[in-house]
Amino acid sequence: MGRQPIFSRHGDVHGYELLFRGDAGAIEADERGAYATSRVLITAFTEIGIEPLCGRGLCFVNLTREFLVGDLPLPFDAEQVVLEILETVEIDDEVVDAVADLVRQGYRIALDDYVFGLGHEPLLELAAYVKIDVLETPAEDLVATVERCRKYAGVKLVAERLETPEQLDLARALGFDYFQGYFLGRPQVVSAAALSPSRLARVELLSLLVGPSIPLARVVGLVTSDPALSLRLMAAANADSLGLPVKVSSVHEAVLLLGVDRLRDWATLMLVSDLDDPGTHQLSAAVTRARMCQNIAGRMDLPPEAAFTVGLISAVAELLGQPAADLAVRLSLSHDVTEALVEGTGPLGELLSLVAAYEASDLPMLLAAPLPVEDTARAYLDAVAYTGQIIAPRARPGS
Repeated sequence: MGRQPIFSRHGDVHGYELLFRGDAGAIEADERGAYATSRVLITAFTEIGIEPLCGRGLCFVNLTREFLVGDLPLPFDAEQVVLEILETVEIDDEVVDAVADLVRQGYRIALDDYVFGLGHEPLLELAAYVKIDVLETPAEDLVATVERCRKYAGVKLVAERLETPEQLDLARALGFDYFQGYFLGRPQVVSAAALSPSRLARVELLSLLVGPSIPLARVVGLVTSDPALSLRLMAAANADSLGLPVKVSSVHEAVLLLGVDRLRDWATLMLVSDLDDPGTHQLSAAVTRARMCQNIAGRMDLPPEAAFTVGLISAVAELLGQPAADLAVRLSLSHDVTEALVEGTGPLGELLSLVAAYEASDLPMLLAAPLPVEDTARAYLDAVAYTGQIIAPRARPGS
């Protein structure tokens, strides 16, 4: 997504307008509809995060009619967001009533690309910001528009599309409160790798399945929330090779009959195999690390379930090309697991460092570790064997 700064008269960043970008190389927005708004909201609030994008400043988000009147949801509070009403929105009684309700809820409203006479006047009494296109508005019309807007005491004026020093000087002379445009700052494209909801649910499922107690209701809830996972697990439970005495007809039955160990194997395989088509070697490496951590934990008097989770999440993060800490903060993990992934500290953090040293053939670190090198090697060989049991059957010929 893109973000473009909005500056105060003193040169401070007041906030950022968040802009849809179809890909990381896009300079201009190629969509401004409901889809673009949805992608901006999902990316900003659930994938990148408002704090990394805007710090403590405001974020200005373009909205279409669907979001204003409630056909599509606004799943965030009003504290840090300014809702920009696009100039393409047709203003009628339904929109005015809906915007008034949003203001009562505490949302701040901005009128984007405001032009007097196009029908947005009923919203001036509700607006906190009015954005005026300095580049496209003739000077005489610009003066008249500013004078009309100044009649509304609660309105702050934003001069947008400032591309020259002369335009900035004019906007300052006319008394604009805030300033935005290429002359001050071009949109920056911000990208982040993210897990899809189904992958995130599978990571959470695995963290439950390797815990000391298995919350059956939560496990069943996670499985049923993921249609692909539900179908696969029911098919697995009904497979003749499992030797189960009955055929299952529900997710609850499948979870019970598969058992924790088998369910964990399937969830592990589905998580790593649903990444962006990594090769068999990458899949094997991810599962091997998780199992190796689990094996070593038993030799270091650490909880093997938590060790499995630490190894798995760190490996999945590498496959995604993002810090493990970013995944850790989005899952309900225990303190010791989070500490290991975010800070690399604590007993589990030391374990993860030991496994990383073995993967990198860092002999000095291995010799300094509290575990004999021979035990570390055995843990690795067992992990390789375990991985072969669940990865090999799914590997494609020639992969």
